[in-house]
Amino acid sequence: MPARAELSVLAALEPTLRSEGVTLSRARLEAALGKALGQSVAVTVTDDLTDAIRSTRSAGYDVFIAPAQIAASSLAHGYALVGSTDVEEQYLLIGKAGLGATAQLRKGRLYLPQQDSLYTYLARGMLTAGGLSFKDLSRVEHARYPQAGLTAIGMHAADATVVQLADWEQWQKSNAGVATVLATAAGVPGGLSVTVKKDMPPKMREQLAQWFASSAASGGMRAVLQHAETSKYQKLAELGTFTPPAVPGATLVGADEIQGLVARGAVLVDTRTEKEYKQNHIPAAVFLPYHEKSLKDVGYDAALDDFTGLKTLNSKTPTIFYCNGAECWKSYKSSRAAVAAGFAKVYWYRLGMPDWEKQNTKAAAD
Repeated sequence: MPARAELSVLAALEPTLRSEGVTLSRARLEAALGKALGQSVAVTVTDDLTDAIRSTRSAGYDVFIAPAQIAASSLAHGYALVGSTDVEEQYLLIGKAGLGATAQLRKGRLYLPQQDSLYTYLARGMLTAGGLSFKDLSRVEHARYPQAGLTAIGMHAADATVVQLADWEQWQKSNAGVATVLATAAGVPGGLSVTVKKDMPPKMREQLAQWFASSAASGGMRAVLQHAETSKYQKLAELGTFTPPAVPGATLVGADEIQGLVARGAVLVDTRTEKEYKQNHIPAAVFLPYHEKSLKDVGYDAALDDFTGLKTLNSKTPTIFYCNGAECWKSYKSSRAAVAAGFAKVYWYRLGMPDWEKQNTKAAAD
């Protein structure tokens, strides 16, 4: 019988969750897992979370032991969830007293832990939802301890920070009225999460799940006993990649409004690639691609992109832009370009082609 291929494991840790992996070591994990599975195991331990997320996209490891945002990325790229070490945690964007909305943080000072920490990931998502980017702030300070952000606000050294709900509630007891909640992230699976490749043999997946639930301590980590719904991870992944919920100066529309607008003379613009347009598009849509090279970020540099085709449209005619859904930034950027160019009426179909197909499939079934 041929020998099994070596099982590869990436354990990604960050300083803000250091207590989760304080005794976790490469040697202990390799020995304990190798004994449980009866085969060779290669473990890599890293604190480079940016590289860890990159590895999920290339399916670089058989198993990931990592914070929730990395597990979320792996679930979108061919992995299945085993579970997490802790229950869900709530994270809040906290601003100094007097601020009433995330958008009011423009030109403000933000205190966060390390640049690729879960706190920073969530901060980026909550800012995006509020129509802001890190580039819209006057300063983003990265330090070691998450809870120190609240102290920084109290000392007027920062205008905002991201903290866990428990830390906020404790701090509030002796600092009432000093700060306020600007935004709340959906429940985030706590501690370290474990994911495995979906194409792993079922027996091995079962062995791994059992080991992480009952014997993880032998490898230097806590038991994986929590099983949050995968939708929690999906929402977390979306927070870091989705477009803002609105475009200033444009009107958000749904599938049920498209036909009426077109019937009244609006122009419907498909900003995707030519291949996508030819494969399928909304009836009556004209093809006008947005060639995107800039970052998928509210603070993107439009000068890097090519949307010269906008000049072929009549700025006095109501115009609707769409692309491949909420995670596609082309129609968001197109809508912003049209608003900036002085178009009289701009509509943004944020949910785009996926939603159109879904709505029409549902209508056909009815």
